[in-house]
Amino acid sequence: MKTKTLLLAFILILTAHLQAQDKAYTEKYNSTMERTEWHRDARFGMFIHWGAYAVAADGEWFKSRQQLTTEEYQKYVDAFLPRNYQPLEWAKLAKEAGMKYAVMTAKHHDGFCLFDSEYTDYKISNYVQGADYTWDYIDAFRSQGLKVGLYYSLIDWHHEDYPYVGNHPLAKREGFSKEDYNWERYLEYMHNQIEELMTKYGKIDILWLDYSFDDYSGEKWGASELIKMIRKHQPEIILNNRLVVNHGVSTDAREFSGYGDFETPEQGIPGKKLVDKYGNDIPWETCLTLNNSWGFRSTDEEWKSPELIIHALASCVSKNGNLLLNVGPDSQGTIPLESRKTLQAVGEWMKENGESIYGCRDAELPKPDWGYYTRKGNVVYAHVTNKPIGHINIGHQDKEIGEVVVLNTGKKAFSSTTWWGNRAEENFYLNVQAPTYQTYNFPDDRNTVFKIVYTE
Repeated sequence: MKTKTLLLAFILILTAHLQAQDKAYTEKYNSTMERTEWHRDARFGMFIHWGAYAVAADGEWFKSRQQLTTEEYQKYVDAFLPRNYQPLEWAKLAKEAGMKYAVMTAKHHDGFCLFDSEYTDYKISNYVQGADYTWDYIDAFRSQGLKVGLYYSLIDWHHEDYPYVGNHPLAKREGFSKEDYNWERYLEYMHNQIEELMTKYGKIDILWLDYSFDDYSGEKWGASELIKMIRKHQPEIILNNRLVVNHGVSTDAREFSGYGDFETPEQGIPGKKLVDKYGNDIPWETCLTLNNSWGFRSTDEEWKSPELIIHALASCVSKNGNLLLNVGPDSQGTIPLESRKTLQAVGEWMKENGESIYGCRDAELPKPDWGYYTRKGNVVYAHVTNKPIGHINIGHQDKEIGEVVVLNTGKKAFSSTTWWGNRAEENFYLNVQAPTYQTYNFPDDRNTVFKIVYTE
């Protein structure tokens, strides 16, 4: 009897503990979803990788790949004297492309600051008198009605108290080692700089921290205290998840740790929407380059087409994700012509079809072989990215359809519940007329969007 009583007490205590955990997690989840609502509505943003590495014209990891000392790298810092830095033009380009927010590097891994930090001389204001490129960027993008985000590297290849670990330029260079460093002093420096960014530039919408690896993750960065400080100054800010290592985490194990608000797949798009271990949607954002490089690389001519970017954007939104598309300005501050052309072309498509992107979520329909679905309320958007022959079958309908129009023309689309004698109740076909009508029904070879309105 006594054993049964003890077992029952244990079960009651465990149940209460699990319920408390579930409640705490639910509150954390709801808070995160509330903070990220604007981000999940915006769906499309600009990433800007820019710094002294642009002088070498070989990408932002140039110093690491070449295993350069600070002294060897200095000539690139000395030569970083941009004569064409016009962030207002960048902001106008982002807006023209249909982007709703931007994230720019305030400090990348090389440690060189584009903001006027009190805690270092390794900053733009010591090379271009009075300059604060971070402030100029923020001011310009705000003026165009865009949300502003800042990228800050947790890693620092310049600071004397950052060890030769990971991809540090001298980690594997023969004859170099660092045993004499003060990690706590480095953390103080890093936290102080992030606090500057959170207090000197007004409201910041996104803080993009990069990145964790091996044991350098979570509390190694003083993450709990760092987040407390960030939210003290910027209570509405949203944070990416790179304060912790999460690569390779299975879908079944995902949960909000409190270290970040959205996940950040890189140079690829998940095959399906991301959910936590309870099946709840998780905010995420793919960061993607326009060629194969983040920072300016003069030899990288592998440019993605506007069509591919439009498909990537539709793919992300169909799975409840965002697309953060990168530009890498050259050392003078000019965004490459190929990038500008692509963004302008994407912007032309967005002017006609942005309704199918902004504020949209997954449609909870099976992925079709001809493209993607997005949804907003009682409207489903069918993105035809792979032009089929003859017709497409929307199918899987459990609600009555009121009307179907071609989004960029506003014209009624041809539709039918039957085709070639197939009268199954779940069928609903578009473009079932003669082949001569195909041009009308698919006016945009890149991505024709059908707007399908369900009756309430």
